[in-house]
Amino acid sequence: AHLVIIIHAVRGGLTGTEILARTHGNVAFGLFYASFVLASAVHAPLGLARILRETVMSERAANVVAALFAVLVLVLGMRAVYGVVLS
Repeated sequence: AHLVIIIHAVRGGLTGTEILARTHGNVAFGLFYASFVLASAVHAPLGLARILRETVMSERAANVVAALFAVLVLVLGMRAVYGVVLS
């Protein structure tokens, strides 16, 4: 759905600059985006750890890799929230 909305907006004539202008300073959008980042930082590493444990790694190693991945997703995602909403 997200990709469809982006394509629709761009085909409708909105540029990236115009989209960012609409999201800048929008606290509601920032909270929504941040909640998506938090959900992704929890959900994706859980699946990654499961796959790693079932295929190539010990449970401990898989958990460490998944935890590092969670931190990466969280940091990069919150940086994106900052860039889109606050900067």
